[in-house]
Amino acid sequence: MIQQIKFYEKLEEFISSSLESHQVLHINLQSSNQISDQGIQRLGSALKNCTNLSNLTLDLDDNQIGDQSASDLGFALANCTNLTNLTLNFRGNQIGDQGVSGLGSALVNCINLSNLILGFQYNQIGAIGVSSLGSALANCTNLSNLTLNVCGNQIGDQGASGLVSALVNCAKLSNLTLDLQSNQIGAIGASGLGSALANYTNLLNLALNLSFNGIGDSGASDIGSALGNCCNLLNLKLDLGSNEICAIGAQGLVSDLANCTNLSNLTLDLGYNGIGDQGASALSSSLANCTNLSNLRLGFQQNQIGDQGASDFGSALSNCNNLSNLILNLRFNDIGETGASGLGSALANFSNLSNCSLDLHFNLIKESQKLKVKSKYLKSKRLVVFKINI
Repeated sequence: MIQQIKFYEKLEEFISSSLESHQVLHINLQSSNQISDQGIQRLGSALKNCTNLSNLTLDLDDNQIGDQSASDLGFALANCTNLTNLTLNFRGNQIGDQGVSGLGSALVNCINLSNLILGFQYNQIGAIGVSSLGSALANCTNLSNLTLNVCGNQIGDQGASGLVSALVNCAKLSNLTLDLQSNQIGAIGASGLGSALANYTNLLNLALNLSFNGIGDSGASDIGSALGNCCNLLNLKLDLGSNEICAIGAQGLVSDLANCTNLSNLTLDLGYNGIGDQGASALSSSLANCTNLSNLRLGFQQNQIGDQGASDFGSALSNCNNLSNLILNLRFNDIGETGASGLGSALANFSNLSNCSLDLHFNLIKESQKLKVKSKYLKSKRLVVFKINI
């Protein structure tokens, strides 16, 4: 039987409800409510009595919640021992290391948790806090699906390494989403993260966002080497946009992905780096070894890619015989008519490609050449859906 979701947007209405009857609960107390520390205490006291709760979504974005309130709320949730699915959204509050550590320590008591989503973006969390959170979550032995967003904090190299190293102990973890965007992570942090990631051999689905950091070529290569050990991956999303990555890093990032023989869906965003023709050619040659790819999404906007790199993309990827869906973003590069036409001629020869979306906007293709370029792509008899932006 499908359990009915109880939804509340006012704290008083929730507190006065039949607390013990709740099994699936969604409470939205975002910024318009401006919940106070006293309000958090009252919310926690009420949640303690929700002893039959199995699914909880709690939205507390954009309030003024600090360390003590975050810890108090965690200890209240520790009484909800039947929780299997938990979503906590704390975006844009004032939670630091102490608060996130206290919350994590309390969640250890939720021994039945299998699905957990934590949103701490734009708080005040550093290396100590995020590492402590990881160590605590490692004790949630039934956890199989984890999404953790700490975008816009200050976890740095130590925090990135510490978090991923700790989560290795979640033996049942098969689906992992980590958003570490804008966290002052450099090459050392990426290397430590990669070393730990190499031990995640049971992962089926991984989404990792490290955009707007500064991992560079060595960091990208270390992450790539680690991913080669995640041999059971089916789906991979990797965002390394704006990370000072050049040709060497681009090649190292994907050189070992061929070891992931089950990989069928890949999203790779390297926008706003500087991989150039050499990086584009090397990267596409390595991707050609991922023979089971069926869905590929590549973001290489503003990467100093010219005609040679664009042509090599098409030639190399044509070896991905199972590829049916391709999205390729090459806007803001240095591709002219020669490169665009070469890419188009290659795409026309893809054996199973049925859906293609190509963005070549803001390159070096003249208006008088655009019709000729488009004609190259329209020669494919297999494409069912085709979109091009020149």
